[in-house]
Amino acid sequence: MQPKYSLIIPVFNRPEEIRELLQSLLHQSYQEDFEVVIVEDGSDISSEAVVKEFKDSLTLSYYFKANSGPGDSRNFGMRKARGDYFIILDSDCILPPEYLQAIDFSLAEEYTDFFGGPDTAHPDFSNTQKAINYAMTSFLTTGGIRGSEKGSGKFQPRSFNMGISRKAFEASQGFGNIHPGEDPDLTIRLWNLGFTSKLIPEASVYHKRRIDFSKFYRQVKKFGMVRPILNHWHPGTAKLTYWFPFLFCAGFLLSVILAIAGSLWLLYIFAFYLLLILIDSTVKNRSLGIGFLSLYAVIVQFYGYGTGFFKSTFLLTFSKKKPQELFPSLFFRS
Repeated sequence: MQPKYSLIIPVFNRPEEIRELLQSLLHQSYQEDFEVVIVEDGSDISSEAVVKEFKDSLTLSYYFKANSGPGDSRNFGMRKARGDYFIILDSDCILPPEYLQAIDFSLAEEYTDFFGGPDTAHPDFSNTQKAINYAMTSFLTTGGIRGSEKGSGKFQPRSFNMGISRKAFEASQGFGNIHPGEDPDLTIRLWNLGFTSKLIPEASVYHKRRIDFSKFYRQVKKFGMVRPILNHWHPGTAKLTYWFPFLFCAGFLLSVILAIAGSLWLLYIFAFYLLLILIDSTVKNRSLGIGFLSLYAVIVQFYGYGTGFFKSTFLLTFSKKKPQELFPSLFFRS
């Protein structure tokens, strides 16, 4: 029987993450009509043995392919899948028991050709994971664009927790070879094709983000470098808010210079903003230690994204080279 939903999960050298994700699928309140498609993206550490542990409990397919990045691996999985609707997940996610039920209910109530859900931290996550989660999802830092808050504009799904209909996938041909940034690129192309998106707030995932602060810095710097490329590809999508991390860094440097000159007013503004972050994270995580770690994570986030964004904007503006030539590390070869 053809399943209603196909869960597409690319994996690269993380078999234990797949085990945790598949275990969470065993406890879904919705167990009616779904398959799981695991795509091993050229890993040196195979997940095949872990997947076989669940073959009697879940409808599973496992594919191994040469490494070509997460976007191409998701496309590969969707081409192999049998369902009419694809649910795309990162391997470092764990699903709450009501996850699939929330999606099924929301699509039955108001169908849409692609959607996204929020991410959050599980109580068992490390303090560093919780701090990075705060930096990535807080309204005070990102405006809640990843789904932690309902927005009045169109919602841009993120590929760690995203759904797309077969019709929308076939019309768009799926993800491009840029990474990161493949998800907003696909979203914009789907909008241009006439498809609509929405946020399903109840379809939340626990996003482990197994990274330390140095890896987090490299990740957010790439995010910053990608955004001007997307603005270049999709004229009219640029927003002033994309400049905020860079302006924060430049403004903070200016506040220090003014303070040395004897004027403290701008430094006080920055101190007040950072104090708000410390208090907000401390209250939400019920930990002063996580509050201070969140403060550090936000500074890393703004500096990494801001410098990456400025560098990319400068080079794209004054260089005649294509983005693939300027930033080859941001593109996979299919």
